[in-house]
Amino acid sequence: MVAPLFKKIIYKINYGTLKNCRNISVTVMNLKAKPFNLNNEQIEWVNNTLSKMSTDDKIKQLFVDMAAPLPPEIVKGIVAERKYGGIRYMNKDGATVSKLIETYQQASEIPLIVAANTEAGGNGACSDGTEVGNETKISATDDIKYAYALGGVSAREAKAIGCNTVFAPIVDIHKNWRNPIIATRTFGSDGKKVAEFSKAYMEAAHKEGIACVCKHFPGDGLDERDQHLANSLNSYSCEEWDKTFGHVYNEMIDAGVEGIMVGHILLPAYERKFNPSLKVCMPATLSKYLLRDLLRKQLGFNGLIITDASHMVGMTGRMARRDIIPTAIAAGCDMFLFYNEFEEDFGYVKQGICRGILTAERLDEAVTRILAFKAHLNINKPQRGGDLSVIGCADHKKIAEEVSRKAITLVKSNGANVLPINIKKHKKILLVHHDSSNPFNVYTGGKKQKYYEIVKEELEARGFEVELYTPVLAQLLRADENQIRDIMGKIYSSKTPVASFTAKYDAVIQMADIPANSVVQRIDFALTKGSIDMPWYVYELPVIFISVNCPFHLFDVPQVQTYINCYDGNAYTMRALCKKLTGEEEFTGISPVDAFCGCEDTVW
Repeated sequence: MVAPLFKKIIYKINYGTLKNCRNISVTVMNLKAKPFNLNNEQIEWVNNTLSKMSTDDKIKQLFVDMAAPLPPEIVKGIVAERKYGGIRYMNKDGATVSKLIETYQQASEIPLIVAANTEAGGNGACSDGTEVGNETKISATDDIKYAYALGGVSAREAKAIGCNTVFAPIVDIHKNWRNPIIATRTFGSDGKKVAEFSKAYMEAAHKEGIACVCKHFPGDGLDERDQHLANSLNSYSCEEWDKTFGHVYNEMIDAGVEGIMVGHILLPAYERKFNPSLKVCMPATLSKYLLRDLLRKQLGFNGLIITDASHMVGMTGRMARRDIIPTAIAAGCDMFLFYNEFEEDFGYVKQGICRGILTAERLDEAVTRILAFKAHLNINKPQRGGDLSVIGCADHKKIAEEVSRKAITLVKSNGANVLPINIKKHKKILLVHHDSSNPFNVYTGGKKQKYYEIVKEELEARGFEVELYTPVLAQLLRADENQIRDIMGKIYSSKTPVASFTAKYDAVIQMADIPANSVVQRIDFALTKGSIDMPWYVYELPVIFISVNCPFHLFDVPQVQTYINCYDGNAYTMRALCKKLTGEEEFTGISPVDAFCGCEDTVW
């Protein structure tokens, strides 16, 4: 029997001491409407599948696993027991991940949502995928066709390895240069541009048959905290939110986005609009007011709601985990991204039903949306394998190279005309580089050629003499106790004579590669009292400062008169940079964020 057009689910939540929810809530699901647009056959599959599931099976569908490249027999055993609703996997090469996904799907009684973080290209699907560029870099081209291209490359390469969903685009709006989450993971500070570029990305992904889950509702970009470590705050009033983040989500929902990832972000203005007596607010992942009142009812979102990673402190720090897990589903989330420990979290959902936090009806609603998401993708039918030859193909790399040429931005060029550099005036160059001391970033960086090595190589091929300077911190890490004492003694007692420095070099290029998604994005000059690391000599020699990653380093070097943002350190970006430094190509990038960080002195 075919399900009726509208399915009403009424449920009562007994929160006890838990706050942030009304007693009664009504949800209307229309599976024939967007974003799922199911036909009668697909709706019948959803209903028949749901009717055959035990309560345990339904609970298991709520979880998205971080899949690991384990032996096939182990994978099959895990999947048969845990019956996940979806997976997101470790970032291995395309061939390896493709086989892993195939194993997961073959072992799954109900087909899996298979997702990838393709925020910057196919490299978010597999390690040999094409990195086109982060969203800020795409936006710096000031051409929406590259947002469409990013979505197309991402979807094709994800599809090739067996993905059916991408956790993209990021629709946050950059309003605070200190924000550690979206410094380069946003199409910029203009909400209208964010909406248009995000829709272009999604249009291309949909053309390839890939579903999109945009993020992070209700909107990141105002606070300067990292939700991995603490919840963050969207401090806008309801009116401000409606004009900015609300506009973006309205546009994405109207355009048919299938899923929305919810961040561990508070939006007090809207929570108190729906409950004026509310004193303690909750992040959106635990807020009935933000999910069921704002997102479902006011914005009319009919698709899948998934949490951001459920073990992030922004969520886990708000109440006991035994309460968090059932409360998230009761509040309106349909799926968990990851888990802390599977059996424990599974048990918390089950206990939540017994405790009256979560009802069977609300569980059915969540699982119905999960199944509808799958039916929308037609993954209830056998799937053909993808074409791995598209991964990292020449056409995709050509797009990435073109984006780099278009995006690199000359933010500041004051005073003496340093650019373009040439052999006659700037033959002897000192290249100083600043890198992150975070061991995780060192680990993920791999053994590929360093950004500064590429620049040195490219400039030397053009006849420049380039000397690499070893930063003080790197010197100390390599030194023994006596050498450390000697290095520190020189820094604090015998400064570099200006004359000897200026006599040796014709110009200095400073480059910083501090990841933009770190809590501290600043350049650490703590050990550089008068050393060459810090560009104190901008009026002694021509100095060019280049930010490889984070676009906000001008805040730390306001004295610099020539400043460039590259947005990443890929080889094709560094090659394009060198062409611009030497005048072979013009700078065409337009900064989509405030690279001057709202300061007057950074402009001077």
